[in-house]
This record gives sequence, structure tokens and C-alpha cells, in this order.
Amino acid sequence: MWAAYTGRMRRSLLIFSAALLVASGVLPAQTATTFSVSFPAARSAKPLDGRVLLLLSTDDSEEPRMQINDTPRTQMVFGLTVDGLKPGQGTVVDGSATGYPIRSLKDVPAGDYTVQAVLNVYQTFHRADGKTVKLAPDRGEGQHWNIAPGNLYSKPRKIHVGAGGPIAVVMDQVIPAIAPVADTKYVRHIRIQSELLTKFWGTPMFLSAMVLVPEGFDEHPNARYPLAIFHDHYVSEFNDFRTTPPDPNLKPDYSERFHLTGYNRIQQEEGYKTYQQWISPGFPRILVAKLQHANPYYDDSYAVNSANLGPYGDAIEKELIPAIEKQFRGIGQGWARFLYGGSTGGWESLAAQIFYPEDYNGAFAACPDPVDFHAYMTVDIYNRKNAFFMEGTHKVVEQPSMRNYLGQTLAAFRDNAAYEAALGDHGRSGEQFDVWQAVYGPVGADGYPAEIFDKETGVIDHKVAEYWKEHYDLNAILQRDWMTLGPKLQGKLNIYVGSADTYFLNNAVYLIEDFLKTTGTTPGSVPFEGEIKYGERAEHCWNGDPKLPNAYSRLHYNTMYLPKIMERISKTAPAGADVTSWRY
Repeated sequence: MWAAYTGRMRRSLLIFSAALLVASGVLPAQTATTFSVSFPAARSAKPLDGRVLLLLSTDDSEEPRMQINDTPRTQMVFGLTVDGLKPGQGTVVDGSATGYPIRSLKDVPAGDYTVQAVLNVYQTFHRADGKTVKLAPDRGEGQHWNIAPGNLYSKPRKIHVGAGGPIAVVMDQVIPAIAPVADTKYVRHIRIQSELLTKFWGTPMFLSAMVLVPEGFDEHPNARYPLAIFHDHYVSEFNDFRTTPPDPNLKPDYSERFHLTGYNRIQQEEGYKTYQQWISPGFPRILVAKLQHANPYYDDSYAVNSANLGPYGDAIEKELIPAIEKQFRGIGQGWARFLYGGSTGGWESLAAQIFYPEDYNGAFAACPDPVDFHAYMTVDIYNRKNAFFMEGTHKVVEQPSMRNYLGQTLAAFRDNAAYEAALGDHGRSGEQFDVWQAVYGPVGADGYPAEIFDKETGVIDHKVAEYWKEHYDLNAILQRDWMTLGPKLQGKLNIYVGSADTYFLNNAVYLIEDFLKTTGTTPGSVPFEGEIKYGERAEHCWNGDPKLPNAYSRLHYNTMYLPKIMERISKTAPAGADVTSWRY
């Protein structure tokens, strides 16, 4: 799910307000300045495909490419797709480019701005399904166009927007490659080429993982360990594990999300406490793996097979996890594997447990992405006509997609759609709505994901919605298949979410809870025997700890579920199972 809002409110609110005044007719629209964006042959001698992103900012605190987001603090982006753009050839960015939060350059108020341009470079993929598509490949940064290695960009400079142009912007800089992260005593790395994904995408594709090994791993070569998969977005380290005390010279920051001063120090303190707990006598010795499965659509694959992304579910289950267990001495049996994670990771944990019910012995899902598409955040995609508005007899009501802890709307569905439309067409933004339709939806006629709703009008395609329901609506799948799935999932499904979740994810949990409460009440139906808990007034991403606020509990994923995991192992390990070699 979206990264939560952070940082201070910026002067972009003035620009956003000006845009509203232009749209309402209070201020006259300005005559647009046009731009000519190019790259030199020194950066690429051959033509390039991709998305040109022209950025305008009134904030001098950092580069404009670091200031584009889905919150009220965002600066401006105007995007257009280029195919075969030649070195030295300027592409014109004018009022026809797709903009956010101001929809057109024509409506940008005259004034002084910092301008920057980025080319998100695309690669051509010839897929096994016969479709040819152009997408941004995974380059080790987790599908973030503003820091993706190989992308071209210009140096920021001051310009004046008003009548006239074009203003030449040359993308003569390139984002460098990311250096591999070295192994440490506790955090190791593994990377494999996936045969399944390579076949689907028609080019070498890789899966990786970071593995947190237990204390004594090297000193106990005969021990074999249970495995916990910590599903998350693309991450390059265990941010919640620190082997050294907090930095005494660390300058305190402020977390707007948690309303805390010095949250960076709190993170270091809690990470160090986790390390101390990890190495303490009697603490459970277990492997924890964070998977890295960024792909051409998003920073992870949602850990399922998909018509648009390919067989990531099978590649993870049949290729990556066996490789992890072989290299790091995992027990390698379903009773000794567990899943946990929050947000996207929460959905992935539930989905992997449901789609591979005997491969795991329990999922602990915090604030999962929508588990019932009757509550696709605030939209019922099955029964509503439009994702942007709730339509009444004589009025329509704009639908929110994001709120703060007071319930105030921070973004609307329509805002997020405009944001993604500016970053990429054909579902290529690398953002949330686009990856949901890529994972859950069928392939469109053009080879790209079929849209669940029109980004301009909000009109929902109910044929696509039915495909979603059949294949990826977790509650619908449980209801349809509980008589056969139930016995394999009994005691394995656990869900935790705040009642004030930032992205309204609690709404879908209410619906899945309604069904799970009915299990075991009819002949042949077994009770689900898991737990579902709500954090009162808790925002995204409450993970089930009733004693600590969300700001702290989110830093404890690798320890907080372990008592439940150990209890589950003691109850369900088969006769003769190895329950001793890893207890030292």
C-alpha cells in the first residue's frame, strides 16, 4: 500500500490552491510556457523509449524529482510517453501533457519555478503470451522512477513560467547503479534467476531475499530452522534490526505521520532493542526472510500468479523459498513456515496462505490491502458505477482514498488516478491503483492491464471487476471454497487493522470477518479458529499490539508474532519433526 505521509507541509499548497482557483474561474488561466526536453548522445547514442516527466517546483529544499507524491505537499509533474526519442531531438511538453495536481501546463500560474526533467527509460519485453510491451524494468531500487539507475535527468534550474517558450531542458545526467549490499553476521543475501519468470518475460528475471539468521547460526551447523517470510515492499535492508546503539549525534527529525519529535532516534533505539532480544538466551531461533520481487509494474509482485506479471506466486514458492531453505538450513516443511507483514505485505501473507494452504502454518496479516473488493478502500467495484463519486438522486459525493488521524481527507480517488496518469499511461505509473489492476486483472487487447476504472471519468468496468472477484477477491474465494480450503486453513488466518486506517482498509476486514464468524456453523464447515483484532482509532498500519502505539509496534514485526508461532509449532508439528536442533 502507499507509503504513509511524512515530512512538513510545503509551499506547494499555494500552487494547489491556485490551481483550484483557476479551475473555478476565480483566476484566469495563464498562457502556457512550453518546454523542449532532450538528452545528448553522450548519454545514449541510440533512441530511447520511456516517460518524460517535466517537474515544476516552488520548494528549494530538494530536487523537484524528490517532491512528487500523492499528498497535499506535492509539487507539479507533467508527463508524456516517447517512443524512439533520438539523442539531441527535443520532445515538446506543452498543455497536452498529462499533469498533476494541475492538469495542464496551460493552468500553471505565471511565476518563478525550479524546473527539472526525468526520462523513466522503458525496456521492450516480448512475453510468452505473445504480447509485446514497453515497461520500466526492475533496476534494484524498487520501481521508483526518481532514483532508478539508468534514468536520465536534468540539473534543477530556475525559470519563469508565463507566455512564450519553448524552454530547453537537457537531461544530461544519469542515475548511477546501486552497489550491492554486503552480508553481515546476521543479515545474509541470496539471488536466483527464476526459470518461470524468465520464460514468461522473455528475458532473464531474478528473485532475491535478505535473510535474518539467528544467533549461533554459524556455530550450530547441524541445526535446521523454521522460516518466517516477512512480506514487505521492496527493501534493501532490515531497517528494524540494528546491532549498534543509537547514534548519539543523530539530529532529531519530526514524524508528521506519528506526531513525534525524534522518531529517527526511536527507530534506532527500537532496532537495537530488537537485536538485543534476538541474541538473548532462550529466544526462539528462526530464519526471517524479506523477499525482493520488484518487477516491471511495481516494487513487488503481490506474491501470486498473474496474467500481467507472470507466475510470481509459483516462482516464489517453488524456486526462491526452496533456495532460501537449502542455503540457510531451513526445515523445509509446511508446519515450520509462517508469514507476516503489513499493508501490501499483509495482503500477500493472507494470499500466499490461501493459495498455497499447506505450504504454510500461519499468516499474521496487518492492515492488509483490500481483502474484499466490495470495499476497495471506499468503493464497491461490483455495485457502483463510478470509482470517483458516490452517486445519489440529485448529487454526487467525491470519494476519499486517504485520511489523517482526525478523519480529514488528504486525497480523493480522483486525485490518485490523476497522479498515476501523469506518471505513466497504460498502467505504467509504478503506483498503487496501477499495480492492483496489473496483478488482479486480465490482459487488455494492447497487452497492458485491462483498466478497472477509467482514470478520466472514474467509470468502472464491471467485466474486469468480475475477473478480479473470481481470481483475487480473498473473501469471495474463501466463501466459494471454504468446504475444501477450511480444513487446510484452520487456525492459520489472523488479521489486525486499525479502525481508523489511513486508507480505509478496515472496511474490507469487517466483511471478511462477517464471513469467517459463520464458519463451522453448518454441517461439514470447520471454524476458522484464527483471530481478527482492531486497534481503536489506530491508523495505518496497526499490527495487533494492544499495549504500544502504532509508531512503536510497527518496529517489532520480527519479534511480536514469535510467541504465537512457537505456540502453533508446539500444537501442530508432526510426530518425529525436528523441534529440537534449533532450540539452543
